[in-house]
Amino acid sequence: MQGSLVYQDYINLINKNFITTENTNNHQIQPSSIDLSLSEECYEIKHSFLSYNSKVRNKLKGLAIKKINLNKEFIFRKNKTYIVRLNESLNLKNNIFGHCNPKSSTGRLDIFCRSIVDYAEEYEKIPKNYKGEIFLEITSRSFDVSLKKNNSLNQLRLVNKKHNFLTDKQLINLGKKYKISSQTKDKIKIDNGLKLSVNLSSSKIIAYVAKKHAPVLNFSNIKSHKINDFWIAITNNNKKLLIEKNKFYILRSKEKIIIPSNFAGEMLPYDTGIGDFRAHYAGFFDPGFGLSNGSYAVLEVKTNEVPFILEDGQTIARIKYEKLNKNSNIVYGKGIKSNYQNQGLKLSKHFK
Repeated sequence: MQGSLVYQDYINLINKNFITTENTNNHQIQPSSIDLSLSEECYEIKHSFLSYNSKVRNKLKGLAIKKINLNKEFIFRKNKTYIVRLNESLNLKNNIFGHCNPKSSTGRLDIFCRSIVDYAEEYEKIPKNYKGEIFLEITSRSFDVSLKKNNSLNQLRLVNKKHNFLTDKQLINLGKKYKISSQTKDKIKIDNGLKLSVNLSSSKIIAYVAKKHAPVLNFSNIKSHKINDFWIAITNNNKKLLIEKNKFYILRSKEKIIIPSNFAGEMLPYDTGIGDFRAHYAGFFDPGFGLSNGSYAVLEVKTNEVPFILEDGQTIARIKYEKLNKNSNIVYGKGIKSNYQNQGLKLSKHFK
């Protein structure tokens, strides 16, 4: 069947050595994606690059400043760029291709990362029938972050032959069958995907903004960091928020969303029709996200252009829905200890 692969497909690909890794860990396999992990091989590099006409390794020879061993904890300094070989490599066949994205926790820490593979003209793209290594370029932009081998910063979604994205008409029909949004049916906003608006009307905290000066964040330590060391909480101010240039904000949608078990979702990171800002760094929603009561979408917002005012209820992002190649027997949620099911305005899993 055509479309994005599901949990059991990844098990099969690992068993057939289409995906190879040092330590096969089923906890890495998500309902419609697989978490990738850092190897010990790391380099600080002079600048970012693509390797469209050679292997990544050949490009590295002239760009590496120093080699780093991630068998021990290493502090990735803010605004320095590193590249790490991932533990996983690919030997794809049968016209399978893929796309990578930062994980939710990575996006919520403003860690900018993107995959690079041999002979590829674009970041994050895994070409059809790709055979070779995967590297991850990492630039932490708000905090100094301590990383080590086997930390997982990004994930891979593989697709059989072609994507099967829903048209707006199909999405409207899906909305009639399932309550995919907490918007009432006559007010559900669908235009090139499901439109989400920003919530700035809460009586509690409406947003967090990253502090300029913070201690080192240890990526391996879950639920252990103090929020106040890293974030400034913002409370309601007439249902408006000034997004300042080069500051990093965590916000949430006004609507709750649901991704049914035979679909996946992808949030568009840039949408210049909505505004010149990035609203999301980690774009995958696995099947089952928000099932039962719905979950808010957490938004990572940053502008590198000009400051702008956000107002409560303003459209801030779009989600495309994609039909999977089959129903996933594993869905997002408590059963696989998912971190962000039924979330509100939630920071990454690293905070108490």
